[in-house]
Amino acid sequence: MRSALYVPGDRPDMLAKALDRGADAVIVDLEDGVAPGSKEYARATASAWLEGIAPAVRRAGPEIWVRVNPGREAVADARGVALPAVNGLMVAKTERVGDLVAVADALSAAPWIALCPLLESAAALLSAPLIAHGPRVTRMQLGEADLCADTGIEPGPDQRELLWPRTQLVLACAAARLAPPLGPVSTDFRDLDALRRSTTALKRLGFGGRSCIHPGQVPVVNDVFTPAAAELERAHALIERFEGAGSGVAVDDSGRMIDEAVVRGARRVLAAGPDGR
Repeated sequence: MRSALYVPGDRPDMLAKALDRGADAVIVDLEDGVAPGSKEYARATASAWLEGIAPAVRRAGPEIWVRVNPGREAVADARGVALPAVNGLMVAKTERVGDLVAVADALSAAPWIALCPLLESAAALLSAPLIAHGPRVTRMQLGEADLCADTGIEPGPDQRELLWPRTQLVLACAAARLAPPLGPVSTDFRDLDALRRSTTALKRLGFGGRSCIHPGQVPVVNDVFTPAAAELERAHALIERFEGAGSGVAVDDSGRMIDEAVVRGARRVLAAGPDGR
């Protein structure tokens, strides 16, 4: 999942176009993207849209996730969108594993739906290694705006102040063998050069993709997280050289050692390629 596009659940006009925007995933938002007085309308609108997605479109199109509200509303949201078109739920403001247990219980009739807890406080981030082993969890994500409000962090232009929280999340996901986390949204959807720079930095940190709030951001994010042809060729060559050596260690054309750790990185590059191998 290189890119995930947020779409407000109370905007049927946006939902109608969401699957054609080029994102690898669409996140139907029932939480912060919806005004408090529109929550019921958003849930009904999102459910109707999800029910109308044909099976063929579900198989060929992007993944569909739904960001549900926290607390008691999470259970009601989960029951309202537990439909065949939904791949997973993003559980806003997850603080502990118990928050996920309640949602998972509400999904007993929908075993295919995964969960992605959103960690949006200091307590949640410090509990990330435990939350990662919660029911149905396949990936996790930071809610950085709420995290900053909770901690008093004030990110500067290069956002170095968020380096530790981001690294903590990447490590927690890797330790639990989850998918790499999605990077945070960039609210400045007009500055695509800045988006490319910050997305490249997130990729270097170990993020596997990034969330988007505007369709114009999707091509940039997809491009950053798609290995170039030269990267794929080098990865193939490294693996072939290593497997052909038969000794557990080989040397590439530049004289650098190739061991299992290097090959694992090469396989990760190939997995991110267009054919996934």
